[in-house]
Amino acid sequence: PSYFHRAFPRYPKASCGRAADPFLLSPPCLLDFGRSSELAFVVEPSDDVAVQEQPLLLYCQVEGIQPITITWRKNGAVIVDSENAFVLANGSLYVSRFQRIRGDGSSDEGEYDCVAQNHYGLVVSRKARIQAATMSDFHVQPQNAVVEEGGVARFQCQIHGLPEPVILWHKNRMPVNTDNERYTLLPKGVLQITGLRAEDSGIFHCVATNIANVKFSREARLTVSGSHSTVYKDPMILVGPENLTLTVHQTAVLECIATGNPRPIVSWSRLGKRPPRLAVEGIQVLGTGNLMISDLTGRLVVQAPAEFVQHPQSISRPVGTTAIFTCVAQGEPPPQITWLRNGQILETSDHIKLKNNNSTLSIYGINQADEAIYQCIAENSAGSTQASARLTVLWADGLPGPPQAVRAETVSATTIQVSWKEPLQNTKEIIGYVLHIRKAADPVEMEYQEAVSKSTFQQLVTDLEPSTSYSFYIKAYTSRGASKASEVTVVSTLGEVPAMPSLFIKVINSTAVQATWEPSIKLGQHEGFKLFYRKVHLSQYTGPVLLASNITAYNITHLDASVVYEVKLLAYNQHGDGNSTVRFVSLRETVERPALNPPCDCMKDEQNNKTSTTGIIIGIHIGVTCIIFCVLFLMFGYRGRLLMCKNVQEQLSTPQIPRSQRSAAGRDLTGKQLDMNELERLFPAAPCREQQDKGTPPARSPPADTQISTLPLDEFSIIEGAARASPKKPLWRQPRCCGPPPHSHP
Repeated sequence: PSYFHRAFPRYPKASCGRAADPFLLSPPCLLDFGRSSELAFVVEPSDDVAVQEQPLLLYCQVEGIQPITITWRKNGAVIVDSENAFVLANGSLYVSRFQRIRGDGSSDEGEYDCVAQNHYGLVVSRKARIQAATMSDFHVQPQNAVVEEGGVARFQCQIHGLPEPVILWHKNRMPVNTDNERYTLLPKGVLQITGLRAEDSGIFHCVATNIANVKFSREARLTVSGSHSTVYKDPMILVGPENLTLTVHQTAVLECIATGNPRPIVSWSRLGKRPPRLAVEGIQVLGTGNLMISDLTGRLVVQAPAEFVQHPQSISRPVGTTAIFTCVAQGEPPPQITWLRNGQILETSDHIKLKNNNSTLSIYGINQADEAIYQCIAENSAGSTQASARLTVLWADGLPGPPQAVRAETVSATTIQVSWKEPLQNTKEIIGYVLHIRKAADPVEMEYQEAVSKSTFQQLVTDLEPSTSYSFYIKAYTSRGASKASEVTVVSTLGEVPAMPSLFIKVINSTAVQATWEPSIKLGQHEGFKLFYRKVHLSQYTGPVLLASNITAYNITHLDASVVYEVKLLAYNQHGDGNSTVRFVSLRETVERPALNPPCDCMKDEQNNKTSTTGIIIGIHIGVTCIIFCVLFLMFGYRGRLLMCKNVQEQLSTPQIPRSQRSAAGRDLTGKQLDMNELERLFPAAPCREQQDKGTPPARSPPADTQISTLPLDEFSIIEGAARASPKKPLWRQPRCCGPPPHSHP
């Protein structure tokens, strides 16, 4: 069965001599019905045209297991044997006097089929369309013609009839001599005469004949004038080909006749190419330019009766399994496919499905009531055909009964637990159970199965959909087949709250924002949304604002631009509220933006852009200049500090003199202009404290007898006072990094 190959793909499909499923160890083909045992048609009725007041015989022959009963139907109604119509011993239908219209208004025209029935079922033959032979009046008749010698003459007759009338031509009331190569008769009632001569003049008419009647057209005179001309005339097509609608195996004649001097040569092309090997392809030229195509099979075919590419095959299947019939037909136009069950139109249901434009018939969970003959009827405007196949339902004695007390309990939104009890009888041979599962709303073909060991009487079914109804039933399996199905139980999974919605916040202005979100299938079955918002420093929310499930945006207005807001959105349904999505938004930026971003003055910006490069160059020059001045300043400042430190060391190393002599020494110093080089020569340099801190090595070593001492702060004030006492020409400025200037101690 097909469902086992979905549930257990490692097992092969059922066939005679092979296991059909994992629990069926013996072959399912208990009976092998040969062709002779099948109820089938050997001869079926065919379409025909009947003659008024003449007998009609429709053939029907059937083979199969006797007894077989044959009946006939016309337009779907059973024909009761009568003096006018009755069934012969061989199954054929005999109509003694066919009448198109009877006195009571009925007609013998219609669609007839043969119905055969035996103990195993019923089959219906193809429909045979029976029509009355008719013939209309001529609607195109030959016309008088005057043509120059050497030219072309054409006469035409057209008449409708069933069957198609045969049209012949007479000249001077005698049949036209078709052995004359200059005379061409076309099937559609056209007579062509080329290379006209004076002897071709005469009176012409056509005769139309079929089984219904014989009719004569009116006469037309042909006059051949003058003598053959030698004047050049351009070629001209008098009559060209017309579109044709024909069925397969018919003959198509495409007319083409041309005039000119000299006589033109007519050639044909197909799809822009000249047809090669005309005789090989069944194409030949009639007369001087007409094309005849015999046994149509190509692009000229517009209609083709329905015929089968694949017939349905008789099959045998165990109870509870699946039976599939396939019927593929072709034709032009494409045929319609109809299925019959024991001669009646097959109606689809939960366990009978038609797919692929009715080409595939599937019967699920078959039982003994499904045993019948199934027929595929293919029909189009060009004809119909039928094929039949028998379904045999297998049933073995001693199989287990159906499992009992099937219960299904909901565990969660995606899980259901199914439990059952053993069948009441024949349980020893059970080798396992199969649990059949499908959504209650799905068709039967969407069912799937789970196999369970024989010692297990419960199954946890997982990966189900929330808030969904599922149906379950159980079958017990033995090596000889499956039990009948248990009763079906239906239960629904639990619902679940919706998932978190996505949320986006857009600032509209200084007092309003817009909350937007996207609907999602992940939300599940939601009834709507709840929206909350608040100032972040407050504990209480404004809301909820209830919004329908089709709403995806909401504007929040009258907000305070100076604070930050929290916006919260959640989806809810009958099972409760889902988790919320939270976003924070500040409106302060919209207030500050006008001050921070004044309106653009495009002209001013353009002017600024023009001068921006010059400003950058000037700034670079100024920066470089500042760096140069700083370097020079540092260099000169370092040299001054170096000299100051040397003077301090000189003063400290000078012997102390009485205070009375210091003023004289000071006067000598103030009265003498000392040279820098001389100072450096007299007082060797000692490293300044600042230089020592920076790790700068001394220029030279001080004398051994030099005394380095630190002067108290009060001495700085005395020296400063002494320096101010002679402001006219000070020698030193007090440096920040070294000691006092080289004046004598007080």
